[in-house]
Amino acid sequence: MVEERMGDCWSYTKDQFDNLEKHTQWGIEFVEKYTKFVKERSEIETSYAKQIRNLSKKYQPKKNSREEDESKFTFCRAFLTSLNELNDYAGQHEVIAENLTSQIIAELSRYLQELKAERKTSFHDGRKAQQHIESSWKQLESCKRRFERDCKEADRAQQYFEKMDADINVTKADVEKRSSHKARQQAQMRHQMASDSKSDYSAYLQKFNQEQNEHYFTVIPNIFQKLQDMEEKRIDRVAVCMKTFADVDRQVLPIVGKCLDGMTKAAESIEPKTDSQQVVESYKSGFEAPGDVEFEDYGQAMKRTVSETSLSNSKEVKERTGGKSKGKLWPFIKNKNKLMSLLTSPHQPPPAPPASSPPSPSAVPNDPQSPKQQKEPLSHRLNDFMNSKPKMHCLRSLRRGITLNSHVRNLIEGSGPEDFSHLPPEQRRKKLQGKIDDLNKDIQKEMDQRDALTKMKDVYVKNPQMGDPASVDPRLSEIGQNIEKFQYEAQKFEGWLAEVEERMPSKSDSNRRSGLYETQNNSTQLVSNNCAQDRERPLSSPDGSYTEEQNSETQVKATVNPPVNPPVNPTVNPTVNPTVNPALPTSSTPEFDDEFDDDETLPTIGTCKALYPFEGHNEGTIAVAEGELLYVIEEDKGDGWTRVRRNEDEEGYVPTSYVEVFLETNAKVLGCSGPVPQARLRFSCSELFGELG
Repeated sequence: MVEERMGDCWSYTKDQFDNLEKHTQWGIEFVEKYTKFVKERSEIETSYAKQIRNLSKKYQPKKNSREEDESKFTFCRAFLTSLNELNDYAGQHEVIAENLTSQIIAELSRYLQELKAERKTSFHDGRKAQQHIESSWKQLESCKRRFERDCKEADRAQQYFEKMDADINVTKADVEKRSSHKARQQAQMRHQMASDSKSDYSAYLQKFNQEQNEHYFTVIPNIFQKLQDMEEKRIDRVAVCMKTFADVDRQVLPIVGKCLDGMTKAAESIEPKTDSQQVVESYKSGFEAPGDVEFEDYGQAMKRTVSETSLSNSKEVKERTGGKSKGKLWPFIKNKNKLMSLLTSPHQPPPAPPASSPPSPSAVPNDPQSPKQQKEPLSHRLNDFMNSKPKMHCLRSLRRGITLNSHVRNLIEGSGPEDFSHLPPEQRRKKLQGKIDDLNKDIQKEMDQRDALTKMKDVYVKNPQMGDPASVDPRLSEIGQNIEKFQYEAQKFEGWLAEVEERMPSKSDSNRRSGLYETQNNSTQLVSNNCAQDRERPLSSPDGSYTEEQNSETQVKATVNPPVNPPVNPTVNPTVNPTVNPALPTSSTPEFDDEFDDDETLPTIGTCKALYPFEGHNEGTIAVAEGELLYVIEEDKGDGWTRVRRNEDEEGYVPTSYVEVFLETNAKVLGCSGPVPQARLRFSCSELFGELG
């Protein structure tokens, strides 16, 4: 009956108090376990975000010139964008970890403390009520036993009295005198005690029933209801935390989606054609393309070998025609001509400056500093040619060019001269222009500061209480000096830029020279004994790059030109290594006797100062002393020689790397033309992409 009235309340399980205690304890342990689960998930998110951030930071470009050059490519910029988006993506995982910690872990930890305290209080009240009802039950049992005992004692006293009263052997006087009266009193006393015990028992029974009714229908149900509410709140809190667990991830999904969209957009922004064109722009040298290889008529040379004196004693005036020389040596082109080498005197490249160790006479038999070799008889040369075997350069010399790309990269990336003379013309022009732009920005910045300080000074002059006008003067003076310095630097770089722009050949000039070469090549028969020298091995720069070998072309010009063989790269200083500049046109001139030299006086186009002594043993050269000042009458045409004049009738060629040239402002080239930079190599990256300077 009682249980039916309790309904679905936990009081229905009033006899399962211990089981409920175990169940609520298991509920608390479940909350602790879930809290630990969320905490480990948060730690995983934090660790994952840290690893992602470290990964993004690891592959971030370093602050060096190479990484700055790489940033010009779209795929490098896309990768950098992806790294930044990945860093933001890691930040969202950190947000997940923070939200899990603040919204779930902290809340559950605080709720667990409250839950344990509430459970402890409820079960304490339940145990107290249970103990109270048990104590009342014990008192009721005590009253019941006393009432039962008193009733039994009263019955025995009544039976004894009745027995004494019914004894026939005892006279009435004896009964009254001895025991009858006493037994009656005893029976009456026992009945009174039984009556009192009955009253006490009845009172305690009524009280116990009331307390028991209150215990099972009021106290215990209230306690169990609190426990039930506590359990439902616990379950509801776990449900809310599980929902929050999912919402924490859902909240960052839009931002994560934006990060992924950014990565996708970065990938879609990659332009292969633009990147390949950027390579062309980055390594575009500005050098002129090589000219066509001329036809070398060996038959006429054979017909002319009638006698040894027919070549040496003849004094013929030979027609001179200008030709376009090769600016680059392309692999696998055979331009070795043993016959023409034997018939002509060797043309030598300009020597290296004394700063580098000079080669031994055995290693360089035709050193320009060595005495002029006497020409051998023609018959001896022909015999040597007929008995010798033709030589072809092996690929080992070509293999030295493998280090070209790394060398060019090192030159571009590393520190170089202030005027960027170690770079090819096109790259030098870009670097100089960028430097000028930076200086102009600095100048504008300083001018803005000067204007601001000038206004401040005017305010101080009008309102002396705001400040001392004289306190601004030192800063204005400093800014003025900075502006002058920047302007001087800008003018210097603008001069170098003008020099580069005027030195760079235009396409129209290249086409015009090519057409002139073809016309002269078709209309002029070249003299047979004006041939190029054959070398036993190709000249190469110290780093193993290609240099032009002496061509067997024979050309004549209107003016006398120096020998045009490309020089071995001389080293003037550790940062500037002069070598042949393929961008500058070179000319191969025939060998003439002294009496056929053009005596026309050329105008002076500048001055030069000798950096090193030069003895000038070879024909056409002039000896100079270190520090000597000379007049420049013909600039370096790309062959490594500069034509100078000491006085009206003493002139000749000196190695360009031996002098510092200062051309007039109205000359073709401005500024110092000094040694040709080593970075002007035979192959540039633009040529690797099929596009020439």
